[in-house]
Amino acid sequence: MRVIASSIRKGNIIEREDGQLYVVLTAESFHPGKGTPTTQIDMRRLSDGVKISDRYKTTEQVERAHVEDQNFSYLFEDADGYTFMNEENYEQVVVSKDTMGDQAVYLQEGMKVILSLFNGTAVGVQLPARVTLEIVETEPAIKNQTASSSYKPAKLSNGARTMVPPHIVTGTRVVIQTEDGSYVERAKD
Repeated sequence: MRVIASSIRKGNIIEREDGQLYVVLTAESFHPGKGTPTTQIDMRRLSDGVKISDRYKTTEQVERAHVEDQNFSYLFEDADGYTFMNEENYEQVVVSKDTMGDQAVYLQEGMKVILSLFNGTAVGVQLPARVTLEIVETEPAIKNQTASSSYKPAKLSNGARTMVPPHIVTGTRVVIQTEDGSYVERAKD
């Protein structure tokens, strides 16, 4: 399916002129004061993981591969990768560690995700936008420190690190953005 370059988003699968499939890592449009608007697309080849960048005119046509998005739930991780189950037909799909990438740290047992399948192979994973995790390690709040001051480092229950406001203490459950690992708010239990 041909679409204009400016409509390409992170996670889309595109087919380049070389016939290979690529997953989009970032897509950014530039609109200079003079000259032609362009879209810069950074992508990774699915067959071997090689990363490349392409620049297109924003109105240029790009071939978007037909992938099927299906709902799955996360089961477990092993040496082969991450195993997910389709809740409708109980079919299991293993997603490679390369495909999962940095998002793997936010996987939780039973988590509902959307897998993008191309010819039965998982080529992309969409996690929920936010997850709730517990702070397992952070510096204590300093007296007379205002809430508007800088954030402090904290370690989450999944091992990831993030920055939190000074009033957050160890043991607090917080909501984290899965796309970039940033603190959103204190969890409402």
